[in-house]
Amino acid sequence: MNTDTKYWIIVASKDHVKTGLAEGIAQICHGKASPLKRMRKDDFIIYYSGKQTLGRPEVCQEFTAIGKVMDDEIYQCRVSEDFYPSRRNIEFLPSKDVSILPLIPGLNFIHNKKSWGYPFRFGFFEINRHDFELISSRMLQKDYAQEN
Repeated sequence: MNTDTKYWIIVASKDHVKTGLAEGIAQICHGKASPLKRMRKDDFIIYYSGKQTLGRPEVCQEFTAIGKVMDDEIYQCRVSEDFYPSRRNIEFLPSKDVSILPLIPGLNFIHNKKSWGYPFRFGFFEINRHDFELISSRMLQKDYAQEN
């Protein structure tokens, strides 16, 4: 694996993640371009879903998708008359949804294990390789990280 590779967590409701999976795209923080500009081709992303559906109370608390940034292009897509979110192309990997709860003790980006949800409030942040490998080892149907 490239030593310049970075690993990112993107926070989105599970229903929005499933739409992104179907379209092969990542959209962050309600379509803002600035977080997308931090990612590079061959970086990895993991989606975390605190909720099942945007605006609804049903809790999810799972990592719901994992993928690799395909290129360095950021583009806008018209979703409605006044909404043109920025997006990136992602190669999503075959994976299963995984609860965060048993992983909390081993995740370095969660400093306060009692207030473990705190880092997710930003909607997008970088994690280290250890955390990526811990999460991906539970999500991936094969060990993709060891292949590359």
